[in-house]
Amino acid sequence: MRTIQMTLDDDLVAAVDVVSAELKTSRSAFTRQALRDALAKHQRQGKERQHRRGYQKHPQVAEEFGDWETEQVWGEE
Repeated sequence: MRTIQMTLDDDLVAAVDVVSAELKTSRSAFTRQALRDALAKHQRQGKERQHRRGYQKHPQVAEEFGDWETEQVWGEE
């Protein structure tokens, strides 16, 4: 693990300190988790953009899933 120096707004540090105390964790642990969450969100959004571009490039056609319609029928109720 490395120690780094960051510059943060005073109000942001104060808010982190409040939440860290509520969660009974350290400022560093809270910040590490926040950064992990932000990186995961960034990755997920990248995959969603890639998925969207794929469908824009090759749009779904009406018949594409037609063969599966009968598989969705659960019978008479």
